[in-house]
Amino acid sequence: MTTTNISRARGRPRRFDPDEALATAQRLFHQRGYDAVGVVDLTKALGINPPSFYAAFGSKASLYARVLERYATTGAIPLTQILSTERPLAVSLAEVLDRAARAYAADAAATGCLVLEGTHCNDQDAREAACGYHVAAQDLIHQYIAKQHPLEADRLTDFVSTVMAGMSASARHGQGLDRLLSTARLAGAAISQALEP
Repeated sequence: MTTTNISRARGRPRRFDPDEALATAQRLFHQRGYDAVGVVDLTKALGINPPSFYAAFGSKASLYARVLERYATTGAIPLTQILSTERPLAVSLAEVLDRAARAYAADAAATGCLVLEGTHCNDQDAREAACGYHVAAQDLIHQYIAKQHPLEADRLTDFVSTVMAGMSASARHGQGLDRLLSTARLAGAAISQALEP
């Protein structure tokens, strides 16, 4: 009778870290876009099997909603901080656009705004999650403008939102920081001119 020693790796299995998983998923969604990332891509990147994935997150769209929540607190433009200052409206809005340009070009592998790009998802649940954050940001900008210039709130909010969406799309298509900043500065100058008495 012969025996064969089969050596097995001993030790604890790697512990699943939900925060690390969210960060990894955020990178994937930001790099490729929601629709281009499959559950297979996610399970492979997270080092878990599909049943564990569904047990932890419920669905790809549910994971995406949690990623958006994380992005809103860690990677998005800090609108509340920028818009809570006592500076003139045009200066604050110009900073929002400047910070957006810088954020959208900060990572060559993950350009643009995760929220804005997510508003184009094919999946309805994911699209609605992204749109919720987008609308909340628009509302915050609108309220800030309305406090100082109520008659200009609609058109200036629309303008800032449109410029940000355009810069995000341009970043996704390879436009670099210099050109994005040029757009942001031009838009800032337009806001200043629009607010002149």
